[in-house]
Amino acid sequence: MASATDDVMRFLKNRGWAGRIVGVKRLHELREAIEARRDRSLFDEDFYQEQLRGFTFQPPELLPGVRSIIIIAVPVPQTRAIFHTNGGPLPAVLPPTYAGYSATTDKVRAALGDFLASKGHRVAKTVLPLKTLAVGSALADYGRNNICYVNGMGSFLQLVGCYSDLPCPGGSWREATMLERCKSCSACELRCPTEAIRQDRFLLRAERCLTFHNERPGEFPDWIDPSAHNCLIGCMHCQSVCPENKSHLAWMEDRCEFSMEETALMLKRVALDQLPPVMKEKLRSLELNEAFENLCRNLSALVGAESKTRPPRA
Repeated sequence: MASATDDVMRFLKNRGWAGRIVGVKRLHELREAIEARRDRSLFDEDFYQEQLRGFTFQPPELLPGVRSIIIIAVPVPQTRAIFHTNGGPLPAVLPPTYAGYSATTDKVRAALGDFLASKGHRVAKTVLPLKTLAVGSALADYGRNNICYVNGMGSFLQLVGCYSDLPCPGGSWREATMLERCKSCSACELRCPTEAIRQDRFLLRAERCLTFHNERPGEFPDWIDPSAHNCLIGCMHCQSVCPENKSHLAWMEDRCEFSMEETALMLKRVALDQLPPVMKEKLRSLELNEAFENLCRNLSALVGAESKTRPPRA
């Protein structure tokens, strides 16, 4: 007779998702995984404060009787927005997980919640380090670039976590594991323009990662080569050369297009509340309104990088 956990795994598989269920007692390992690395000074302190400090390792009070954590991987594509400039159309890529992140999270939690409700169980949201959870549960492996890879998805995925009162009699746990292929491959290390990926350590030098810098406010450090910019936000350098992603790279979703007038407003860094309603809606569809000031800065960097490689007009 199939167990409730078997039913959940079958439900996820039927939707094209993948998942694992671990006991809520694993919260201790999750916290320790983060804090131990900080204690060993493996995290840059600015990175820790900005990216890792906000996790909550306590089950929600609104869901008494929490017994498990469900981690789910959902296949998602790259997204592309087109910006029209004086030099012609500029395709600006967003890596998997950026566009529609909240919508995907809400969709997955709602679907899983409805399914478990039919079995007499409930779910609640988590604020946890999902990559660490995915790797610890054996759902995913780390690449040398410290990005999560799931079998059949490469790194083209989004992780969603849920607490549940679903019993979890088993639920294996393991130390952080790197893809076997990475042990004999250095493609991402050679491609990384900021030397964030190193042979002499497993953990990414996150304080040098281009993604870290184009997600935070302020101007870029002088040591970042302007030619390194390749996405509207985030970075695809390491993922685009990864052999694990070879069959996924063509998966691109065109989301919206910005006219020359709209592009000019961003390049001039006009405030979000001063933009035309139609343009606001386009940005809202990308779920990037909160990062608007960063987007304007990043777009300027992309335009600058593209102008240097563009062939002269005849």
